[in-house]
Amino acid sequence: MTGAGRRAVAVGGGTGLPVVLRCLLEQGFETSAVVTMADDGGSTGVLRRDFGMSPPGDVRNCIVAMSDPDSALPALFQYRFSDGEGLAGHSLGNLVLAALADMEGDFVRAIRSAERLLGSRGHVHPVTLEDVHLTALDAEGTPIRGQARIARTGRVARVDLEPGSPSAYPVALKALRDADAIVVGPGSLFTSLIPNFLVEGVVDAVASSAATKVYVCNVANQRGETAGMDAADHVAALVDHGMREALDIVLVNQSPDEPRVEAGSRASAEVSATEHRPAPPGRVCDDEGEQPEPVAVDESVRARIEGFGLRVVAADVVDPSCLTRHDPLSLCRALSEVL
Repeated sequence: MTGAGRRAVAVGGGTGLPVVLRCLLEQGFETSAVVTMADDGGSTGVLRRDFGMSPPGDVRNCIVAMSDPDSALPALFQYRFSDGEGLAGHSLGNLVLAALADMEGDFVRAIRSAERLLGSRGHVHPVTLEDVHLTALDAEGTPIRGQARIARTGRVARVDLEPGSPSAYPVALKALRDADAIVVGPGSLFTSLIPNFLVEGVVDAVASSAATKVYVCNVANQRGETAGMDAADHVAALVDHGMREALDIVLVNQSPDEPRVEAGSRASAEVSATEHRPAPPGRVCDDEGEQPEPVAVDESVRARIEGFGLRVVAADVVDPSCLTRHDPLSLCRALSEVL
């Protein structure tokens, strides 16, 4: 089934969201993104501190993902300076968004100008326009402030926003309420996904929407943030942050050599590819050179997810060349089945 004439919203941040956006566009959905505004690392963090602007990084990535595929501008937008005093580490697109926000006097107008510039086939909506910062408690109950610091710390127990319950951007809420499909993730659980649902009204907008609501679980855990968590733990974290009534389906990775879900299961399903790729060779592709830790999924994990009233869909969606990421084609195939 194609998405022609139907509206889809992808919710999150980081590198996973653009993959989902491209997939939804390819399926013919009228596509938009709702993006976290808690990022404070790297180029984005510098621009937030220097200009008092909303974080541009995730917005930039989503605009690029939905840009005109025949345009040469997306590659330029993603260019990152490797050296130069004051420039090293900045992406050109972040600087363009900062300039547009200054010229327009408004971050949303800056986004719309950038979308026109790149021929975007969809819209990016900040989840909030308030100046928010992420806070967390780690597994030992130690408080941590700042998205970048939280992402580098140990296992996270809970996150919140400061100030608490910020107002949502109304257009983002309308997009969620009007959607026919809502896809959450993949992305950093505590620092890219959950922050969206801490904004006032977002959970209610998702829960009240008639959309099919899918959570795409990560294929690998992140050092520190989600170390040792299985797929049910990921879902439990979403539920603990208010999402119990706001999801329908959980899409998890299941490699070909893992036990299959029985056909016709009441609360589980398996998306079958026309052919299976070889078992992943185990290539490491992260900056630290560490072997990735797959997010565990077995029958007991599925049962725990189903205990939240959710349907489990299992598919072989890991990228065999990079075991920390989803394979775009396989993920798109799986999403096309459930949406």
